[in-house]
Amino acid sequence: MELSSGNCFEDKKLKEEITLFPFRVLNQENIKELLDMRTVIELVERAYTLKEKDEASLFPMVFHEFEPGKADMDIKSGELVGANIFGLKLVSWFGDNPSKNLPAVVGTVLVLDSRTGAPLGIMSGEFITMMRTGAAGGIGAKYLARKDSEHLVLVGSGHLGPFQIIATLMSMENIKKVTVYNANSFEHANDFCKSIKDKLLELLAPYKDIDQEFYNQMLQRINISFEATKDIQQATEQADIIITATPARKPIIKKEWVKPGTHISCIGADMEGKQEIDENLFVNARVFVDDVGQAISVGETEVPYKKGLIATIQIEDEIGSVILGKVAGRVSNEDITIFDSTGISLQDLLTANYLLEQATEKKLGLITTL
Repeated sequence: MELSSGNCFEDKKLKEEITLFPFRVLNQENIKELLDMRTVIELVERAYTLKEKDEASLFPMVFHEFEPGKADMDIKSGELVGANIFGLKLVSWFGDNPSKNLPAVVGTVLVLDSRTGAPLGIMSGEFITMMRTGAAGGIGAKYLARKDSEHLVLVGSGHLGPFQIIATLMSMENIKKVTVYNANSFEHANDFCKSIKDKLLELLAPYKDIDQEFYNQMLQRINISFEATKDIQQATEQADIIITATPARKPIIKKEWVKPGTHISCIGADMEGKQEIDENLFVNARVFVDDVGQAISVGETEVPYKKGLIATIQIEDEIGSVILGKVAGRVSNEDITIFDSTGISLQDLLTANYLLEQATEKKLGLITTL
């Protein structure tokens, strides 16, 4: 009896000493209310520069196929010492989900305090992923494309398309035409072009009340030509900037089509075997990446690296060094530049941390304890 009584006392004392960790839960509706593309571009640039300054680091990626070609998941994680956080984003893809009236891609972001290990928040990752991926494509153009670039070619007309376009238009002042190519369906590309201005207006809506001058400026920038094409060779030959955002595993863009001075942001390659552009383009181009390790293992750089066409020493640098002015992105108007954006956890984590700060200030989301 004495032993039992003592255990009860100790259990009670232990419970009193345990500190409950409060953390915030945000759903997609909360996130859409709090996030705008101009802010995300700034956050992604900061993530790149923190990495360059060794104030942030990536942890090894985790990838698992539940059923090859039908269902898989990956975990990207890391730490941002400069922001006192660490965490992860888990993205799963279940190809049969749409037939069950469920989204094929589901993402979750978890943010923790790197000083205590305490969870700070958990949230839906889909909209964050779209926004930060769009921002990355635009950042590639901002720092590597010619400033007088007028013609943007978007390869792929999926959900990422509007985010790529708005981020590029925010970053580049002189775009006059956007050509859209879908390798599988001209009709899909055409429908995309018919509806794109409405989607861009949705992404600009946050500025209508908070920054009327910027809103009006962006209304002018989206008032340009959007055209679908069946001829990717002709589009490539005329392009100043090309953004590829597809799940392709064979090159869509050939080297001989790309004119001097073109910039290419490669967004789609994020796992082994994916490829969107001719590997021979890497031989003479100025190549920049978001992370060298990821680029040569799962990015657009993987194929030319494994074929021996390019070595890591021939990768000019990571994009953070260009943003900080440590390395020149473009050294002449004749340069072909490539930005291989595999997508790194630091983009998600810094964006998620910003969301938690905003949600706390505006009292959004659900507070619970662990």
